[in-house]
Amino acid sequence: MSTTTPQLQVSDVKVHFPVRGGAFGRVRGAVKAVDGVSFDVLRGETLGLVGESGCGKSTLGRAVLRLVEPTAGTLRFDGQDLTGLSPRQLRPLRQRMQFVFQDPYASLNPRLTVREILEEPFAIHGLARGPGERAREVEALLDAMGLPREALERRPHEFSGGQRQRIGIARALALRPDLVVADEPISALDVSVQAQIVNLLVDLQRERGLTYIFIAHDLNIVEYVSTRVAVMYLGRIVELAPSAALYRQPRHPYTQALLSAVPVAEPGHRRTRLLVPGEPPSPLAPPPGCTFHPRCPHAMERCRREAPPSYPLGGGHFAACFLAEPDAREAPSDAAPGGRTGVLAQPPSPG
Repeated sequence: MSTTTPQLQVSDVKVHFPVRGGAFGRVRGAVKAVDGVSFDVLRGETLGLVGESGCGKSTLGRAVLRLVEPTAGTLRFDGQDLTGLSPRQLRPLRQRMQFVFQDPYASLNPRLTVREILEEPFAIHGLARGPGERAREVEALLDAMGLPREALERRPHEFSGGQRQRIGIARALALRPDLVVADEPISALDVSVQAQIVNLLVDLQRERGLTYIFIAHDLNIVEYVSTRVAVMYLGRIVELAPSAALYRQPRHPYTQALLSAVPVAEPGHRRTRLLVPGEPPSPLAPPPGCTFHPRCPHAMERCRREAPPSYPLGGGHFAACFLAEPDAREAPSDAAPGGRTGVLAQPPSPG
């Protein structure tokens, strides 16, 4: 894995969906699904993207590949600006960027056989022109997914959920992409097959040198597969760190609360649960300042007025919290409402 060259650069990307109302359908506001997100993804690594449902992680994953058009910001893939490309100009790059969808039941055309589903990418992009070459490519894909050759003449409804997801992964890898965005690829599957699909993705990455953006809400799975992890809250990244550092020493209060809720498999080991009151605010009207402040146990007056920048903590660790500011880390700040200090508490290490 390259440690210096980002394969994907996401800079201040926003995805706002207009909300219309009234007799004339005028724009009344906007749902800020993604609201100023920046990160890099290095070649060959896995960036895990986590957060509560509705935080914008799936929208961000789609925007990265321009399946959803960004409202603002810049996307660069191997140094090439994607945001200014027309659909015709973007088409050759589609071969190198693919998407694995969450629902294996809805993402496959029920009218097509597996052979037709897997041959379709070659036909669209004009690759493997001869029938014999296409057949060899399709059979090799099926072998890599651990599916029998006779599956080629069957239709999606004849397979289990895990087998369908293997077909979806095969379709995504048909054109030998460099970057794959996997949008909660195991959440719709039985627990008994989730580990099989995760191990398949890990093996394929090792064999093919793939770069992943892995979107999930299962923090145990994300820890297992990810090189680095980005935590999203209400359309923004609040913490980004190498996987080991984030799970060992989370610095943002929201990340701490998320990790405190992860079950521990070790008998007799109990983790202190950090409860976050209330529900996430609406992305149609996010609160001013830090968007997490209405639910944060450490909120200060400053948090209500200003949105914190992403502070570097060393070793590629960043946290968008005023309590991660250098001055706040070096000395206690003024007491917050409720008698709490501004010192960012460190919860017991996960696991």
